[in-house]
Amino acid sequence: MDRSQVADILEEVGTLLELKGDNPFKVRAYFQAARTILSLAADLETLIADGRLAGLKGIGEALNQKITELVNTGRMAYHQELLSSVPNGLLEMLKIPSLGPKKVRMIHQKLGISTIAELELACRQNRITGLSGFGSKSQEKILKGLEFYSGHLGQFLRNDALEEARSVVSFLRRQPGVQRVAIAGSLRRGNEVVRDIDLVCSSSDPEGVMDAFVKEFGTHEVIGRGTTRSSVRLARGLQADLRAVSDVEFPFALMYFTGSKEHNTAMRERARKMGLKLNEYGLFRGDDPILCADEASIFRALELSDIPPELREDLGEIEAADAGRLPTLVADAEIRGALHCHTTYSDGLGTLEEMVETARRLGFGYLGVSDHSQSAVYAGGLSVERLEDQWDEIDRLNSRLEGFRILKGIESEILEDGSLDYPDPVLARFDFVIGSVHSLFRLSKEQQTLRIVRAMENPHLNLIGHVTGRLLLERASYEVDVETVLSAAARNGVAIEFNAHPQRLDLDWRHIRRAVELGVMTSINPDAHTPSGLSDIYASLVVARKGWLPSHLVLNTRSTEDLLSFFGSRRVRS
Repeated sequence: MDRSQVADILEEVGTLLELKGDNPFKVRAYFQAARTILSLAADLETLIADGRLAGLKGIGEALNQKITELVNTGRMAYHQELLSSVPNGLLEMLKIPSLGPKKVRMIHQKLGISTIAELELACRQNRITGLSGFGSKSQEKILKGLEFYSGHLGQFLRNDALEEARSVVSFLRRQPGVQRVAIAGSLRRGNEVVRDIDLVCSSSDPEGVMDAFVKEFGTHEVIGRGTTRSSVRLARGLQADLRAVSDVEFPFALMYFTGSKEHNTAMRERARKMGLKLNEYGLFRGDDPILCADEASIFRALELSDIPPELREDLGEIEAADAGRLPTLVADAEIRGALHCHTTYSDGLGTLEEMVETARRLGFGYLGVSDHSQSAVYAGGLSVERLEDQWDEIDRLNSRLEGFRILKGIESEILEDGSLDYPDPVLARFDFVIGSVHSLFRLSKEQQTLRIVRAMENPHLNLIGHVTGRLLLERASYEVDVETVLSAAARNGVAIEFNAHPQRLDLDWRHIRRAVELGVMTSINPDAHTPSGLSDIYASLVVARKGWLPSHLVLNTRSTEDLLSFFGSRRVRS
């Protein structure tokens, strides 16, 4: 069991205790333990084996025993006991935006509501407004949250699905007779959320592969079992579909099951116009197959450039491939550093030195530290005095680092009037400034847009962070005119962040394509709150590439010197 799974269960224990109205100090202890586990640099199993887990921040002997039990057995008896004592529907109700444990507990205690369906009925019957601390606006927010939740039911974050898919792929590659295995479907195309996992393999023994797949992963539910196709329900609720084909058919099956449906239809039509037939089994001229070793060979046979999977949405990629105008998309190897990360100076879980060590291991040449600004009290926002402390530490570290530079940045709150969260003399001392919205989400579209545009007129601002404020499957975007924001960015020479945090992936890839058309610089930012979070740049890059993003428009493909030149150019122009 990895540290993220352990942390998830610890957080769920804390949530269950909060739902039961338990001691707040006990509740906080489990959340603190989860944060500690996530921030560990050492291997969790090694710490347990060496007896070094107890005594770490927030982990006493009782928690040490529970975590040890969880890691060694895959279960925690206390967690199971709590689960059995709380109605299942209450945990589901917590997925509704605007509902926290305290509100859910009150709704349950006062109205006897234990399910999503009962909650919606109570709102429709106007019964929520009678509860202490609730009113008509609260009830309206719950109804909007229910609508958002139902619209995303059965969807999963990309990184969660990818973790599951890689585990299945690793298993399949070890099976006798398996020749090739690949992830297909919307996950391969870089969609930010997915409904299921599609896998394709080639094998000399497809039925044997199906037997092994179902036996290993069908312990929760076997949805379907066939000789060449099987479906199971994985532990997190994700459906995994596996198709087994011959190795000759593999490239065609992979292309077909990658999709999208619209792209496949357009490709089949192109083949038809060339007197060919294309399907999941092969490419044919009459009854004669045209052998292709891989997908690139299929595209060549159809007189097209190789179309990357993430572009296969029938949004002009076939026409661009026909004309030789496909963009050269930004690649992992071109990323030279990371901007937008948080340390223990604000709400991060890694110290400045730990973040730097991880960045160097990833091969970065620089790290832009951007903790929260002073108005973000909820996130430990930095006073000017704390900034001085951080800058002193950065200077000390930079003095002994070779071939690596820590950049002094800040994630400044964009205040309601569009001003930034420090006076200009303080802002002028940063290497770069990110401006983000973290409050007042309910402003009108016009007000929110004007707020961000005004911020971009400040010559000290270099980047706009997570433009729409969305949290995937948790919170919808606030109202903002993205087209106007992108136009203002182009006009002012401000870069727009693609926030690579798996819950954000914001700027949306559809808007990235418009940013590319306008020539707006983008920065692939991890928004890392832990050392391991820095690698989200690579895990999420495929989603940014989906917006046809070339490397020359990505800020952190530049050298440290070029990056600082870009940051300084706005101040010079002003």
